[in-house]
Amino acid sequence: MELFTEMTRWGFEQVVFCHDASTGLRAVIAVHDTTLGPALGGCRMWMYPSEEAAVRDALRLARGMTYKAAVAGLNFGGGKAVILGDPRTDRTEERFRAFGRFVQALGGRYITAEDVGTTVREMDWVRLETPFVTGTSPDRGGAGDPSPMTALGVFQGMRAAVREAFGEESLVGMTVAVQGLGSVGRHLCELLHGAGAHLVVTDLREEAVEEAVRRFRARRVEAEAVFDIPCDVFAPCALGGVLDDRTIPRLKCRVVAGSANNQLAEDRHGFILRERGILYAPDYVVNAGGLIHVAAQYKGEPPERVRARVEGIYETVERVFALAKSAGIPTHRAADRIAEERLAEGRGRTAPHGPAVGL
Repeated sequence: MELFTEMTRWGFEQVVFCHDASTGLRAVIAVHDTTLGPALGGCRMWMYPSEEAAVRDALRLARGMTYKAAVAGLNFGGGKAVILGDPRTDRTEERFRAFGRFVQALGGRYITAEDVGTTVREMDWVRLETPFVTGTSPDRGGAGDPSPMTALGVFQGMRAAVREAFGEESLVGMTVAVQGLGSVGRHLCELLHGAGAHLVVTDLREEAVEEAVRRFRARRVEAEAVFDIPCDVFAPCALGGVLDDRTIPRLKCRVVAGSANNQLAEDRHGFILRERGILYAPDYVVNAGGLIHVAAQYKGEPPERVRARVEGIYETVERVFALAKSAGIPTHRAADRIAEERLAEGRGRTAPHGPAVGL
């Protein structure tokens, strides 16, 4: 890829390549925009098919964090880190402490946290090398796992979307198909089950599916079949890019609302969802609960304030839907416009109203 061309095209400030021969660390830190404050975003560990795929993922995720923080009203910018490796075998203290030293070298321009493939334990290791980390354990001065707050935000956003689509916010009797039963997916299922929803679930890990069937009386389906299941809400809670030319025509739902980042494979897929009459709750709006949680932890804010802000995602989603209707644009473009206007205010100029999805 033409890295500087991509950085210029999408407004990136900095991309850092991190290599530590003694630990085998290979990582990329992408700092997208620090207009509103230091870049805050998680550290993902994944078995990428290529180094270019890792860089591209870091760029997409970092840019998404800028928009997520802006819409959520946080005074942070967007950044992301990815570590190339197998989270099942490569999550060593030495490797994450080496990563922490690279974070420290940035002097606070980037603040890291947990993400897919990393946990509170790894953030505690990073904390041994730098104060520019959040999402650590209470023993390290943190508030622990952000997944419950991410799930709560998705739940609130889903309620707002159900009210918009069906005229009432109750989830009693609604069928929700949850794709992905990681930390957030499990917590979301618990909230949905408690709200009286019927669950259809899928995950590549059989033990996660069995747990959902046992605890939440969920119905299991194979991974590929989840797109074909008649349901009221489809909740993508795994990796991104799942809404594309192949999957959108198969959806049998009225609402899409889930925790996965970058759910739209391309910007145009948001228009296709709208044409099909499927209401899309933009991913970076509804999944901002985890970011709100770790941002508040970093600033030392009390837990009750965090929960109130996360529950406020309901009103934020309502605002997105209202703008989409009044402007005659898809919901993902409405969310982008809200983010771009806040960023433009920070820069002291008028916001453009172009697409935010790319790379």
